[in-house]
Amino acid sequence: MSDSPAPSPAPVVVAEIVRSGFTEGHHRGSWVVLDAAGEVVASAGDAAGPMLPRSCNKPVQALGMLEAGLDLDGELLALSCASHSGEPFHLDGVRRILAGAGLSEADLRTPPDFPLDDAAREQLLRDGGSRASVLMNCSGKHAAMLATCVANGWPTASYLDVDHPLQQQLTRTFAATTGEDVAVTAVDGCGAPLLSTSLTGLARAFARIATAPEGTPAGRIAAAIRAHPAYVSGSTRDERTLLEAVPGAIGKAGAESCYVVALPDGRAFATKTYDGGARARPVLMAALLERHGVLDEPGVDADAVRRTGRVELLGGGRPVGEVRAVLDPRS
Repeated sequence: MSDSPAPSPAPVVVAEIVRSGFTEGHHRGSWVVLDAAGEVVASAGDAAGPMLPRSCNKPVQALGMLEAGLDLDGELLALSCASHSGEPFHLDGVRRILAGAGLSEADLRTPPDFPLDDAAREQLLRDGGSRASVLMNCSGKHAAMLATCVANGWPTASYLDVDHPLQQQLTRTFAATTGEDVAVTAVDGCGAPLLSTSLTGLARAFARIATAPEGTPAGRIAAAIRAHPAYVSGSTRDERTLLEAVPGAIGKAGAESCYVVALPDGRAFATKTYDGGARARPVLMAALLERHGVLDEPGVDADAVRRTGRVELLGGGRPVGEVRAVLDPRS
């Protein structure tokens, strides 16, 4: 008898690339759906093994900052949860967070970057601008991390070190909110510690935030995301459209095609596409929400949600195909 652990379930096909009626490729991934009681009601692939949720972790990290004494609410708290597009209102918000802590852009340790938003990037280049730390999409989170350090008298120059008091606090909050020990600590693209959890743990964390009482740290996170979805993403992003289309929803997308959405009653949906193909991310989430009846509920803009999940393939400048979700009929 072997003492080796059982292998994790393999990722499954979650989307297909159909061009001119021919399926030319697939995206493989995993996903999970929790009911309002936090139980897994449907899943595919590996929903229990550790994965790196990338920027989907940001609202949980922001929760840890509030628990450590960060004093932000409204759009600035939403921005601390953001992978922002680098639009002017995002940059103004980052600078306001820093100024409130007596800091400046020079204190950020985000790698210099261009804005994610095409129009903002093109305007920057027309104006003769270049990469800057404040433009990097994680600068809101980093500004909030620095403000948390100032509130506690912790050193700011080393705020990204894994053994820094800030990062230790965020790790404790992350484990408590996901309900899982952190199996892997990596380095995210922005340089901050990146904590692993399972898709189920990620969905559980967002469900807890979405159902938290008003005025609690988690409730403040949920309120900020609901009131200011453009600050969590950007003016033209599919995440903003989906959050505005589903009353009370909170959610976050991350690199490598991660996505999580939770509803105010505690239902939650988390997905991961293993080739990192960003185009499959909104397609899969929209399909899961539709499969599980969310689009039929009062107040939901079903057409808007479906639009977020529509990815056309072009040939000769005109639509000739699409990326389509593939869900098991039993899911």
